[in-house]
Amino acid sequence: MKSSPSTNVSIRKVAVASFIGTTIEWYDFFLYGTASALIFNKLFFPNYDPLTGTLAAFGTYAVGFAARPIGGIVCGHYGDKVGRKSMLILTLLIMGIATFLIGCLPTYNQIGIWAPILLVVLRVAQGFGVGGEWGGAVLMAVEHSPEGRRGFYGSWPQIGVPAGLLLSTVIFTQIARLPEEMLFGWAWRIAFLLSFVLVGLGLFVRLAIVESPLFAEIKQTGAESRAPILDALREHPKSVLLAMGARLAENGAFYVYTVFVLTYATQTKIGFSRTAVLVAISIAAVIELFSMPAFGGLSDRLGRRPVYLFGAVFTALFAFPFFWMIDSSNTILMSLAIVLALVLGHSAMYGPQASFFSELFGTRVRYSGASLGYQLSSVIAGGLSPLIAAGLLKRYNASWPIALLIIGMAVATIISVYFAAETAHTDIDSASRKK
Repeated sequence: MKSSPSTNVSIRKVAVASFIGTTIEWYDFFLYGTASALIFNKLFFPNYDPLTGTLAAFGTYAVGFAARPIGGIVCGHYGDKVGRKSMLILTLLIMGIATFLIGCLPTYNQIGIWAPILLVVLRVAQGFGVGGEWGGAVLMAVEHSPEGRRGFYGSWPQIGVPAGLLLSTVIFTQIARLPEEMLFGWAWRIAFLLSFVLVGLGLFVRLAIVESPLFAEIKQTGAESRAPILDALREHPKSVLLAMGARLAENGAFYVYTVFVLTYATQTKIGFSRTAVLVAISIAAVIELFSMPAFGGLSDRLGRRPVYLFGAVFTALFAFPFFWMIDSSNTILMSLAIVLALVLGHSAMYGPQASFFSELFGTRVRYSGASLGYQLSSVIAGGLSPLIAAGLLKRYNASWPIALLIIGMAVATIISVYFAAETAHTDIDSASRKK
């Protein structure tokens, strides 16, 4: 089934709206990761030594990933039945309210065990929101795109990740400069309370865009799936599994590079300051704003698989050098390690990922199918990788087991992408029917 392509004006409007909306969603989500590494271990788990407290904080961080498939399934179901746009508005509200309330939470010293319990509840809400949001955001961009440009425009909601990471890191960097008494007393809350303002901006932008033309055609003809998630599993089981495998290295390594590294570089004998590591992550995020659409556009020319495989292979080869450069205790080498890992490894996979995963599924079940493969892998990779890495560091007091973890995820991704079909140069629905 084929719909007439959107005009350049409308696709750019949709791409920008998707970018702004996902930036706000990921700001909220990444903010929690930064706070887990630097703040929550002391305020919500104060009865442990620093590394054990960090493990506990990363545990609550992982809970958000466990909730993401639920958000993907629920919002995917209604996104394939009701529409992409309505789910984007709902998930933005859920995420924004949860983040704002985290900024209002009492600490362990104020209400005891209820503090980490409430923190977990709100983290679950965050996970549900971002889990449901991704599928709708990328489909709005991909399904509006003209043929031959899906990789480029599909990367726009993807760059909401480095933009959200940059925004959260820059704000937290400024807050982290304050004296510790102020930082741990009240200043950390500012970053979470700001979400209230950002959500208002996101709602304004998302209410202005129109529904996906491909889904609108499905809706008009009454061809919606009655059970999208079941139909996706029945019609595209291989695609779900391949998407999960393709996601492992991209997602798992990314959270080692952006979340666990804050613990590794600041709480071990390496001894970098919080600010130095946050600045390095910020530099990498700025470059990714450009490298992601570049790799997305390159996938329109060369194909999704070659570009994606480059990122996975680089991630495997760079796993040991990444930690060697950080272990040098040299700020320039540490910054270069983070930049190379994100710009050449992560961007090459995440840039074309939206179009690649979307093209694996038919329009009737695309929201459910793409979300399921994407979010199920997030639980294993992104949710557990900082926790596993921190556990390995605590047990072995060395970086080599963590490097092997990254390599293992990269090998799984390389195998998955190798067995996936190329979809870049075909009609979006005919590509999915080839799976």
